[in-house]
Amino acid sequence: MKLCGRLRCGEFIITAELYPPKGTDISALMKKAGLIGPLVHGINVTDNQRASMRLSAMAVCRLLKEKGYEPILQMTCRDRNRIALQSDLLSAYVLGIENVLILSGDHPKVGENKDAKPVYDLDPVQLLGVAKTLESGFDMSGAKLNGAPSFCLGAVVNPTASPIEMQIEMMAKKALAGAQFFQTQAIFDVRQFKDFLRQVKHIPAKVLPGVILLKSPKFVKFLSALPGVNIPPEIVSRIENAKDPLQEGISICAEAITELKKIADGVHVMAIGMEEYIPEILSRVK
Repeated sequence: MKLCGRLRCGEFIITAELYPPKGTDISALMKKAGLIGPLVHGINVTDNQRASMRLSAMAVCRLLKEKGYEPILQMTCRDRNRIALQSDLLSAYVLGIENVLILSGDHPKVGENKDAKPVYDLDPVQLLGVAKTLESGFDMSGAKLNGAPSFCLGAVVNPTASPIEMQIEMMAKKALAGAQFFQTQAIFDVRQFKDFLRQVKHIPAKVLPGVILLKSPKFVKFLSALPGVNIPPEIVSRIENAKDPLQEGISICAEAITELKKIADGVHVMAIGMEEYIPEILSRVK
């Protein structure tokens, strides 16, 4: 069953994330895909994450599709104007890629090509609307298409951001524009996420909270410095005092998924370069 079908059926959805390589060697990526593909319902492929040039997300999605996995194409508004974005949406569909997660994308100043010119011709709400327009058989200019696509559209939301009201308002706009599911930033406080769900129960979309593998005290410190990331002190302490921080991180991740299964529509697992540990994480979920 395809991703949107599973979402409609109310199945608990597990997605994971892979990063295209910086180069043409896809061996490591495909090995990781082979490990996690049979265990998840969808694999996100990032689009030049952190504003760093990498292999095309669309190319990787097609490779995953050929292996029988369910890819989720991440598409940022950062690098393309409305002509290219529409073209890429149509191209993805022709290649058999129906799941598209639309997001703004990090500004080039945070990446390695700081002089690159950001585009941001459309924002995520507008691009979601464009995708729905394409589904109706027309492009943004009103020209009729010779064949229309059909997508399963997603977007992102941050349940730990402040003020949260702004996030909820934007989430509602994205859902109205066509988002059928949302993936979130990393969730470490399940109680806080439960409160967020209470505030967005009026929004007709599935929510897949993000869970992230904490692999070291250094990584915890890095994440804690990012805006909108809330790691409770007890989790920080567990990683800092663990004999094996990685194994402790695996346990923390599995515990979070176990708790989220009780309240969420699914989870989005981010192992950030250590995707080979996702099978172990999922094996510990109760």
